[in-house]
Amino acid sequence: MLHRLEQIQIIPISVNEAWKFFSNPANLSDMTPEKLKFRIISELPDKIYPGMIIEYKIKPMLNVSVTWVTEIIQVKELEYFIDIQQFGPYKFWHHQHIFREADNGTEMKDVVHYLLPFGPIGRLVNSFIIKKQLKTIFSYRKEYLEKKYGCV
Repeated sequence: MLHRLEQIQIIPISVNEAWKFFSNPANLSDMTPEKLKFRIISELPDKIYPGMIIEYKIKPMLNVSVTWVTEIIQVKELEYFIDIQQFGPYKFWHHQHIFREADNGTEMKDVVHYLLPFGPIGRLVNSFIIKKQLKTIFSYRKEYLEKKYGCV
């Protein structure tokens, strides 16, 4: 069974500004907690495109470095983009980034579907560690954006 994580945040900027920030993969490092020691090791263009591959190093647990490779599979400018994991810690990872004009700026919605390897053991690890860790990462990003853009 797939696990699902969803987060919605209103950012007090235009959809154009939000898209410009989020579609630049170099900004991903700033929105990731430092304790994960996240770093992009592939060369990056200024803007995402379908088929783009991004390679990262991250230390999610016990300070062990993991390589994570994602591919941007769909982009509809100013509306959404989708990345999937091609190689990394998950058996399945599908992340939708959805942008919509809102009364006070831009509604940014993340929908992540994921599955860990190792069947029942993976489900257990998700219950006790991964689910909490993902919520912490998304909470960090939410706080980062609130500080950056003065969200209420």
